[in-house]
Amino acid sequence: MSARPTVADKRKTFRKLHETGCFVIPNPWNVGTARYLQGLGFKALATTSAGHAHALGYPDGTQSLDVVLAHYWELVEATDVPLNADFENAFADDPDGVAVNVTRCIASGVAGLSVEDSPKSNTPLYDFEHSVARVKAARAAIDRAGGDVVFTARAESCITSGRFISSRRCHLF
Repeated sequence: MSARPTVADKRKTFRKLHETGCFVIPNPWNVGTARYLQGLGFKALATTSAGHAHALGYPDGTQSLDVVLAHYWELVEATDVPLNADFENAFADDPDGVAVNVTRCIASGVAGLSVEDSPKSNTPLYDFEHSVARVKAARAAIDRAGGDVVFTARAESCITSGRFISSRRCHLF
């Protein structure tokens, strides 16, 4: 029987997957679907905020930070493949809050995480300068934690505008 991969192993694997080209990363909404997708041979998984919320009977974006982090912990513990977290807006509007919450997310054992530039209020998007400050805060938190988590800064303009606009997605290794 071989040893289960450590969090460090999963993070190294996730980074290598990104370096070698394209790969499919499905979205399980609970432990059962995560184990099933891993069993089908997927090399990594990514959380789904809407899928998990809906599985619990809630609208997307209404779960608390603690519920979401507990979900990440259980998926990381239940599988042997890297997990990327859809960390929504990092559950904070201000950069300092983003840094604190990204640090907590990293502690769950995820191999990657994404942070959106869309607040959970009626404002469609954070303004550009504020978005940049939030990205820098998230990146700094990852660097303080060892820098081995893949970070994606997400631009949600295509979702919030009601029409397709080229979405700027930036992987910040």
